[in-house]
Amino acid sequence: MENTFSVKLKIWRQTNPKTAGKMVEYPVSGVSPDMSFLEMLDMLNEQLVRKGEEPIAFDHDCREGICGSCGMMINGQAHGPSRMTTTCQLHMRKFRDGDTIYVEPWRAKAFPVIKDLMVDRSTFDTIQHAGGFISVNTGGARDANEILIPKPIADEAMSSAECIGCGACVATCKNASAMLFVSAKASHLGILPQGQPEHNIRVQKMVKAMDEAGFGNCTNTGACEAECPKGIKILNISKMNADYIRSMIFSEVQI
Repeated sequence: MENTFSVKLKIWRQTNPKTAGKMVEYPVSGVSPDMSFLEMLDMLNEQLVRKGEEPIAFDHDCREGICGSCGMMINGQAHGPSRMTTTCQLHMRKFRDGDTIYVEPWRAKAFPVIKDLMVDRSTFDTIQHAGGFISVNTGGARDANEILIPKPIADEAMSSAECIGCGACVATCKNASAMLFVSAKASHLGILPQGQPEHNIRVQKMVKAMDEAGFGNCTNTGACEAECPKGIKILNISKMNADYIRSMIFSEVQI
């Protein structure tokens, strides 16, 4: 028989954005160490539904660490105690029998709570729409190797493009800053040759959208990099700051 154990969950419950929330305690038994954290929440929700109670609302989609929708604070850490891991890929073997686990939504003014552990992260979409793209008339299909990109450049761009937009950097930062997310999105386009024509205006537009969304500024504590499940480097922020200053000085167009 598989070894199972029990945990005590203290989960943030909030009916909607206009109501006050509170921590509610739930004992959960029969937890397998091979369960993911979300599978454990699924099991709890099944128990709640059988008892006629409201299940806990939380974001999820791919459950493969790709989409970035499963974010939540677990014992005060974004995505939980495992490094370079999303909540959906966190396994219950990281916890012990009898543990008390606190589960909360992302805490940021720019990420208002929708319900329970679900938050509205559409501000990230707004930032992407502001400048996270390349405007070109592609015409017909082009050969894949028509624009030669040196491997170091391609690797650097890909390391920034790995950002999945989960929001852990915002939730972790004491200022609720989105600088790691924005700099990653600006960097991976700005590094590639296809992104050069709009380099200056892109940075200006994305930074402006970030500020208007209500995110805080960066004070270089490094918490964002430490909790990022994809290991996005804080070096991107310094690059974006330099690009922003350069664009304000030399760009013909300023917004």
